[in-house]
Amino acid sequence: MAVEIDFSGQVVAVTGGARGVGAGIAARFLAAGAEVEICGRSEPAELPVVDGRKPVFSQVDVRDPEQVAAWIAAITSRLGRLDVVVNNAGGAPYADFATASPRFHEKISALNFLATAYVSQAAYEALKASRGSIVNISSISARRPSPGTAVYGAAKAAVESLTGSIAVEWAPDVRVNAISCGLVATPGSEDHYGTEEQRAAVAATIPRGVFATPEEVGDACLMLASPLAAHITGAVLAVDGGGEWPAFLQHTPNS
Repeated sequence: MAVEIDFSGQVVAVTGGARGVGAGIAARFLAAGAEVEICGRSEPAELPVVDGRKPVFSQVDVRDPEQVAAWIAAITSRLGRLDVVVNNAGGAPYADFATASPRFHEKISALNFLATAYVSQAAYEALKASRGSIVNISSISARRPSPGTAVYGAAKAAVESLTGSIAVEWAPDVRVNAISCGLVATPGSEDHYGTEEQRAAVAATIPRGVFATPEEVGDACLMLASPLAAHITGAVLAVDGGGEWPAFLQHTPNS
């Protein structure tokens, strides 16, 4: 029996959903018919638009548990339900670990790990009522060295550990999964990876040969939140184009 990915009548909350990967995720849920709520620390210049429909934006600092709780309460009060939460907000600038300040480490940890815990906890009762799900956005930095963003990588590793733990605690009422993102083409990535030639060189290190798009990450979120993934919980799905070419292949006779 075919199962369509249709979120009509469902409410989806995406943190950091106004730009970059978050905007791609929000757009894919809008296209699937969902009512989409997004949040961020500042009002965006524009919102994702799909077939004339936009998400509802709320100004929220997800590092603040009180603001998070108020946001989730406002969604459920206004719309009467909550079906999916995507914990997408995150990121980190380059920083030398030896010289970065304790305050910097605290902020990166709060944004990339504690925010996921706060939002998930605040959404639990509503998701339990709807038999909904959570998708946490992680990174390949959680499982391989992340020089220059060491605390970010450690925080994403914590997100993946949290995913497995609460998937067991909250089963069978709420499914909890994560996506391990590889390199994604966003306006920020263009600044980070340099010129078009430099970005092409970086893309060549990915077996698929290209960066992911935000919408491709969104498609993975749709699948994990849909009935197609009814028996999937506690999983970390790699969306990375095959990861990275193993370095030893450069030195083998057939490479």
